[in-house]
Amino acid sequence: MAVPKKKTSKSKSRSRRASAWRLSVPSRSTCPRCGAVKRPHVVCGNCGWYHGRQAIDVD
Repeated sequence: MAVPKKKTSKSKSRSRRASAWRLSVPSRSTCPRCGAVKRPHVVCGNCGWYHGRQAIDVD
């Protein structure tokens, strides 16, 4: 069975664990109908359109 030759330092193990805490910025796209910024594959909150049709009624 494999055994480590050296002890893993605290900073090495903590930095390895800390890589999972990074937050990524959600992707953005523009609505082809009104040009508002929205998330991809989501109904536009400004005009209510999605995939070439009106999905929700926005007043």
